Amino acid sequence: MIERSHLEILRAVNQQGSLTAAAESLHLTQSALSHSIRKLEQQLGTDIWVREGRQLRLTQSGEYLLSLANRLLPQMEHAEMLIDQFAKGQRGTLRIGMECHPCYQWLLKVVGPYLVSWPGVDVDVKQKFQFGGIGALFGHDIDMLVTPDPLHRPGLVFEPVFDYEQVLVVAEDHALAGKAWAEPEDLEKETLITYPVEIERLDIYTRFLLPAHASPALHKTIETTDIMLQMVAAGRGVAALPRWLVEDYGARIPVRAVQLGEAGIPKQIFLGLRERDREVDYLNSFMKLAREVRWS
Repeated sequence: MIERSHLEILRAVNQQGSLTAAAESLHLTQSALSHSIRKLEQQLGTDIWVREGRQLRLTQSGEYLLSLANRLLPQMEHAEMLIDQFAKGQRGTLRIGMECHPCYQWLLKVVGPYLVSWPGVDVDVKQKFQFGGIGALFGHDIDMLVTPDPLHRPGLVFEPVFDYEQVLVVAEDHALAGKAWAEPEDLEKETLITYPVEIERLDIYTRFLLPAHASPALHKTIETTDIMLQMVAAGRGVAALPRWLVEDYGARIPVRAVQLGEAGIPKQIFLGLRERDREVDYLNSFMKLAREVRWS
């Protein structure tokens, strides 16, 4: 009884905010849209939504169908896109989700040679999935996830492709710039600048400060790497970033990398994909190229 058109109507009404706008977006008349839902309600024996003044409020059944629409429609649309591309002799589009703010520069090192190797495959980078990529993989919104902190789930595969070291970034005239390594207590008088990520996913906290029961004097968040490093160079705080990124920026911005603790903090960049896609040739090729990238 539940057809794709019903799910598309529910999604459109939720996205557009009204029956009129939803009907326009679906190229239907409002009466045809309302009739379709009334017929479904009669078949199901329950209301999908109820009117409250000029507003529509989804019932429990409607909320469930909307969640179903948000799960199934992206998968169906992606499948149709792929089938259309196959029919035209194309390989499709590799959609990559970024769950790692500083990894974008690394990704560019892979994308260039990949596009040369696979002229029939386009690459699209989805940065809106930063720090929420697992759901995007399961929902078929992306095909591959770039992350330094994989969350292993049944049905997903994560492969390490790039080793690096997480370091403290300080201005070149900072007192810590000349030290062999920084201790957690060194940061207790500092302003720590990080990306807007939960503390539980920040290595500077989980692997350095919290085990030593230390904390910075102040914690600020900044979304962009360039602004973060400019703030550090201006003496407004310190940050934690990959060594390769700091050394790259260090040629243009007066900042220095300082090892975090005597043993340092080793990290890896992982590529994640759906387990059933692990044999797809153009995904495997991207994995192979990613392992070959060296930062100089």
